Amino acid sequence: MNTSQNEKIHIVLDNHPDFTLENIEYFGETGRVSAYFAKPKEERKLSGVVVIHENKGLVSHIQDVTRRVALEGFMALAPDALSPLGGTQQNSTDVPTLIQKLDKKTTLKNLVAAVRYLKTHPQSTGKVGVMGFCWGGGMANQVTVNSPDVTAMVSFYGMQPAAEEVTKIQASILLHYADKDERINQGIQAYKTALQKAHIEYKIFTYPGTEHAFFNDTSQRYNQKAAKLAWKRTLSFFKQKLS
Repeated sequence: MNTSQNEKIHIVLDNHPDFTLENIEYFGETGRVSAYFAKPKEERKLSGVVVIHENKGLVSHIQDVTRRVALEGFMALAPDALSPLGGTQQNSTDVPTLIQKLDKKTTLKNLVAAVRYLKTHPQSTGKVGVMGFCWGGGMANQVTVNSPDVTAMVSFYGMQPAAEEVTKIQASILLHYADKDERINQGIQAYKTALQKAHIEYKIFTYPGTEHAFFNDTSQRYNQKAAKLAWKRTLSFFKQKLS
């Protein structure tokens, strides 16, 4: 669906008075990693959620999603995976190409370090969730395979991990898929089978009539009905698992 035919769902302004909103750096495998950080200003213990961007980089849409997560009472951290290459350049058409040039192993370690950053934050409850979209949905799966500190993971139309890696997962899993997304969807059954064999708690939802990137309200593929339902399910899942 075209965004012009849908109400956009931005809900938290970037100058919201009740939230701490800032660009920070944390230490990862490649050194300093830039990230967007959002949390309620109130001084109480908070669970954390790492938000992993699409192959378009850390753009305003992902910052908005990060603020939406904070609105629900979480610390939210959105790393810029392109930090080793100078960071995301806004409105650049080269970002997807640069994403492909990233070293997969060090990129993964940088994202795992984001989980560690939230887990060890002074306000942390010690529980951390991970969510990702598109390229970031695949990376969310990989982070969950490679970090025992992940309590709950949500992947939006992300590439699945290899079946033999699934046994490493210690988190609860929520997977959102688009109906019309053949390349990604061909891996669903193998992932489902591996999760069942490993006795890992999971839920899978496929949204009828949707295309890849249906959650992104800046995309031509945005589907308001599916996006709102997927978001409702995501928040319910995180509140249950991270409380």
